[in-house]
Amino acid sequence: MFITLEGPEGSGKTSHIPPLVEYLRGQGHVVFPTREPGGTSISEQVRDILHDLKNVEMHPRTETLLYQAARAQIVEQVIKPRLADGEIVISDRYYDSTIAYQGYGHQQDLEQVRTLVKYATGGLSPDLTILLDLDVETGLKRKKQNQAEWNRMDDHEVKFYERVRAGYLEMVKQEPNRWVVVNSDQKWESVQEELREAIINKLEK
Repeated sequence: MFITLEGPEGSGKTSHIPPLVEYLRGQGHVVFPTREPGGTSISEQVRDILHDLKNVEMHPRTETLLYQAARAQIVEQVIKPRLADGEIVISDRYYDSTIAYQGYGHQQDLEQVRTLVKYATGGLSPDLTILLDLDVETGLKRKKQNQAEWNRMDDHEVKFYERVRAGYLEMVKQEPNRWVVVNSDQKWESVQEELREAIINKLEK
């Protein structure tokens, strides 16, 4: 099973994955966590370029293509082989991030972006995508307070992130059977419990 966690800045995706993995392994599952962009040597190098605050001149099309390059590598090198072996793969972001950020956020042509995504992934879609939803102002404040990595993708105006969040919510409407929305503006333990419940429900089906 392929599970992805999505969400705007400060939604807590990264902090929730390790305990999720530990919980599922405790239930007897073989679980492999990864992240985007990254997860392979090549993809991590692309991540460095994408996140470098010095790269202020990067055009949205360049950004979009770099994300697809990193994604194509991890899909073929890591995700598909592990899924074929019957493992659960949990990814911190996947192609929905591109549609949300580069599509809705940068206001690029959504059909063109989706075409690039389909090519990069070879058509591989998640079985379950969980959106950790959070209002923009709270998310950005939380990220700064937690002294998390502040990279080029965090350095946009608030309206950009509002478009990103609206894009996520629109995608949920378009594919309600794939998505589960979890309110991340609550206690960490409550969010973790909802994440576990969503995954177990999907596994049981």
